[in-house]
Amino acid sequence: MPSAPARRPGPRRGRAARPPARGGGPGARGATGPDRRARAHVLGALYAAAAGGLPILADGGYDGAGIGVHTPIKQPAGNQTLSPDSRTYNQLLRSLRCLGERGFALLKGRWRILQHITAGPSTIGDIARAALVLTHFEHNWLPEIR
Repeated sequence: MPSAPARRPGPRRGRAARPPARGGGPGARGATGPDRRARAHVLGALYAAAAGGLPILADGGYDGAGIGVHTPIKQPAGNQTLSPDSRTYNQLLRSLRCLGERGFALLKGRWRILQHITAGPSTIGDIARAALVLTHFEHNWLPEIR
């Protein structure tokens, strides 16, 4: 008896293909996307840290994020230049941020798990702290305990 012809993979006939849902939930219209939800989550943590007196150094993407979040001052429109005070502020902000960026680059380059992590924020913090301690141990940067 001849076997039935192999069915080709693909959408079933007779049913209209439904476009993929955009945003947060399955088929939810007007829901926030993952980037917006992540930004809201991060800003909540930043505001809590700023309320505790910790200055937050951010890049230009967080311009207008709120009080306590320090972002670079933008170049004025036209042929105007920034004042020397504003240029100095931007240079100091860049020099402080580069230390943190370098530290993150060192950790991400050494520990593969930090390159594409999808865990929750508290779990990421625990993993990053463990990676930092191990990196300090590896480079012999740990202080002596007496």
